[in-house]
Amino acid sequence: MAKTLQNLELPIETAVLVFINEDDSEDQVVEDELVGLCEAANVEPIATIRQRLDRPYKGTFVGTGKVEEIAALAHETNADLVLIDAEVSGMQQRNLEEAFKCKVIDRTQLILDIFARRARTREGMLQVELAQLTYMMPKLMSVYTKFERQKGGIGMRGPGETKLESDKRLARDKISALKVEIEDVKRVRSQQRASRRKHPFPFASIVGYTSAGKSTLMNLMAGTDFLADAMPFATLDPTTRKIDLPDGYALFLTDTVGFIRNLPTHLVAAFQSTLEEVTFSDFILHVVDLANPAWEVQKDAVHHTLEILGASDKPMITVFNKIDMVPDKAELTRIVAEWPNSVAISATTGLGMTDLQLAIKRQVQSLLGTVRAVIPYSQQHMLQDCYDFGRVLKEEYRDNGIYVEAELVNELRQKLLQYSVES
Repeated sequence: MAKTLQNLELPIETAVLVFINEDDSEDQVVEDELVGLCEAANVEPIATIRQRLDRPYKGTFVGTGKVEEIAALAHETNADLVLIDAEVSGMQQRNLEEAFKCKVIDRTQLILDIFARRARTREGMLQVELAQLTYMMPKLMSVYTKFERQKGGIGMRGPGETKLESDKRLARDKISALKVEIEDVKRVRSQQRASRRKHPFPFASIVGYTSAGKSTLMNLMAGTDFLADAMPFATLDPTTRKIDLPDGYALFLTDTVGFIRNLPTHLVAAFQSTLEEVTFSDFILHVVDLANPAWEVQKDAVHHTLEILGASDKPMITVFNKIDMVPDKAELTRIVAEWPNSVAISATTGLGMTDLQLAIKRQVQSLLGTVRAVIPYSQQHMLQDCYDFGRVLKEEYRDNGIYVEAELVNELRQKLLQYSVES
């Protein structure tokens, strides 16, 4: 990890990591994930400490004795910050910073920082800023005291507006302005989606835990060279490409932002315009990193996020990725056999891609319906649409028009209904 950190231009901050997960069977999963997030945020863990909590303490999140232990550890290691693997309130954060005599951040702030570093497009930057402001609003109180100087002046009645009230008002105004800008971007995205629907191929989205290999798979299928980094959240902005399949089938495929355990609600809300690409999909490719010992925990986290988005009922192909890194081939065979509608691949080597393409083709076929119609010669362009956006099974020129049998998506079938015949 240190070698990777040294390659980054931003200065490294050292941190004491505080784990608070209740279930000891998840210890390794939780630790590995937070270390990975630290690497993405240019934070170097120099010490760790743990407390089992069924519920947090009101004032300091962790117990009084643990506060003293962490403070001593932070002092001994001269850490720049203490990182709590949970979401803490503004009051708790302020109390802990006073006790530790150093900066305290929580898991949500760490993820928001990674998103801020990775945002490249205007939409991504807007969404990250909205998430940050929405998250920080309740915490503004922690940076003020009740004796905070008040701001008076001409036009201000009475004692004037407090600095806290002023800052909260400015933050609310900025949040409102950001939401308006995001709505504009959302309308553009909706127009783009509608434009794609005029070329009626089925839609699919790639989802998965962060670093599961979604972008690598997208690059392999679409022949693109988008950033495919092993670090968490390498891809924030959705990308859609047309994918050609065997036997003349095709679809639009969208790569999405990676999910994570306990994905902060502020991010889900702020990235709604991005994540809604999943909800508009006809089906989903769920990429699972089978080489990760915690793949089942990660898979469940993705399903939970899909439930939050209202997309859990979408048809799904489970894509077990990184099989080139799985030594137990018998276990691999068992998992695929037991998991419905699944395939095993390596997006890096291309192993298993034929199976995946066939699985996608079957899914696309299930979305198509066969239509039999006689298209008037005056509407010959509709025949070309059948070739361009479907799969023509039979074509026959007759006195009253062109007889066609074709597998088409619903949008195009509806247009041909007026010319449909029995045979």
